[in-house]
Amino acid sequence: MSYIDGFVIAVPTANKDKFLEHVRKGDPIFIEYGATRVFECWGDDVPVGKITDFRRAVQAKDDETVVFSWVEWPDKAARDAGMAKVLQDPRMTSESNPMPYDGKRLIYGGFAPIFELKA
Repeated sequence: MSYIDGFVIAVPTANKDKFLEHVRKGDPIFIEYGATRVFECWGDDVPVGKITDFRRAVQAKDDETVVFSWVEWPDKAARDAGMAKVLQDPRMTSESNPMPYDGKRLIYGGFAPIFELKA
């Protein structure tokens, strides 16, 4: 079964075009190193919760939009090998592809699927 890296980011809403430029440069590198799919989802219906929510999780400000992203890999071994290469790739440095958001508030993690349902 596949392996998923998930990300939640607060991106300044005014930086949407810069964010798209950033991912258009960076996301193909994940594919190059073995990922099967990459999704970048711009927050559209992200409600404020009573106890916790996506906005609080990344300390999103009023002028920021929450982005939910994930990278799908064939399996964890492919992810571990591919992600190691991604992190070492000079095209992924802040100098060659600057992040148009505060990377200190990015939340990420690796997830092993335990159930999948397809139409």
